[in-house]
Amino acid sequence: MTEASTAMKFAVEVVVLPVSDVDRALRFYVDQVGFALDVDYAPNAAFRVVQLTPPGSSCSIQIGKGITTAPAGSVRNIHLVVTDLEAACNRLRECGVAVADIRHKTPIDAWDGSFAPGLDPARKDYASFAGFSDPDGNSFVLQERGYRK
Repeated sequence: MTEASTAMKFAVEVVVLPVSDVDRALRFYVDQVGFALDVDYAPNAAFRVVQLTPPGSSCSIQIGKGITTAPAGSVRNIHLVVTDLEAACNRLRECGVAVADIRHKTPIDAWDGSFAPGLDPARKDYASFAGFSDPDGNSFVLQERGYRK
């Protein structure tokens, strides 16, 4: 690698989510999940791009018409990092989002892919998770980091 290539920065800015009904997905992400609407652009009937950003994130999602050929609902496990997983789950549930039960890695220091119910007792970073899906089945993983900070 050259010196110039090692100094390059690569930042994920947008993840495209395939949806079957743009307006339904837009309402879900804004009204229920709390994402901010950044762009809703439709220059013609065949193309529409809607960009939404989770609170505090530098990466957005895009939904729309004519922006992907992927099947609706085919994106899995986009991680959303939160500082208080229990509070995030409660807020989403209050807004009508079906959130899976919280689970944590076990054994935490020698994780083998197993999970146990509930929050990690020590509230370690990257140890506790919960999930939800949008109306089409695109799925998200809520991951706790920075609880004690």
